[in-house]
Amino acid sequence: MSPEEMERAKADSFGRDQGWGGVARKGGASIKSTGQAMEVTASAGRTPDPLSQWVEEVRPTRAALTASTKAKAKYVLPGDVAADVRKAFIGTAYMREKMVITLTKAAEAYDRKRYEEALRLGRIVSDAVPGVAAVRELTGLASYRAERWNMARIHLRAHFTITGEPEHLALVMDCDRANRKYRAVQKTFEELQSSEPTAEVLAEGRIVMAASLADQRMYSEAIELLTRAGATKQLRNPSYRHIRLWYALADVYDRAGDTASARELFARVVIAEPDAYDARSRLDELGDTTPRKNRKRRTTPVSKKKVD
Repeated sequence: MSPEEMERAKADSFGRDQGWGGVARKGGASIKSTGQAMEVTASAGRTPDPLSQWVEEVRPTRAALTASTKAKAKYVLPGDVAADVRKAFIGTAYMREKMVITLTKAAEAYDRKRYEEALRLGRIVSDAVPGVAAVRELTGLASYRAERWNMARIHLRAHFTITGEPEHLALVMDCDRANRKYRAVQKTFEELQSSEPTAEVLAEGRIVMAASLADQRMYSEAIELLTRAGATKQLRNPSYRHIRLWYALADVYDRAGDTASARELFARVVIAEPDAYDARSRLDELGDTTPRKNRKRRTTPVSKKKVD
């Protein structure tokens, strides 16, 4: 008997003594104490080449915003204005700085076209320092933009009283015109003329005065005032002032029923500045006609007096 057969017989005898079944005795005879050895065979697949260098893969990420772009640019009040407020304010240092901060917020709101907010904040500062011209100017302009005519008139008139500068008197006239105080418009216009205004400021005053006359159906007087100011001049490169005068005169002609003259002047405005005001739509309403080149100038009664 071979050693293997002797081993199997011994295992079979041991299994019988333990009461194992036939399958268990047969399996026990084939198992050794060391266990069956595991054969290792080479993999049929291809072994990958080793990487020469490990490279980290970085996914593109959204560029982080810098601190300067995250935070909005801080609005800074002009130094001379802040100094005037500090000098004029009577109170504690804390309240003095609070007035400067409030005025800064008012100026920022005005620049961002939040006129009601600018007016509310500006009134707080103007009540505290009524003698500071810049505060009165800002509050008056915010009131005008918000169509608070009486308040705008008060603050802009105060600005003129403090500085003597007539740059906002045309707005004061317009506030009185909105309230149908035509005598006050005339009085302020005379005051503006005697204050040595610039050509632009004088032109604005004439435009408001002409509109006031047109409101009273005094169309001839309004037309004469504007023609004396040069509103009928044909210019190759008109300035903003001349475009404003053309539009104002066209408006008066339209209100007076002179459709042809109104159409001609609205056409000038559109040619010089296509997006100016509502000239394009008003020209369309009157019947747009393409102006001819070298068109003979229309004869209009024009004062022989020197144009200012």
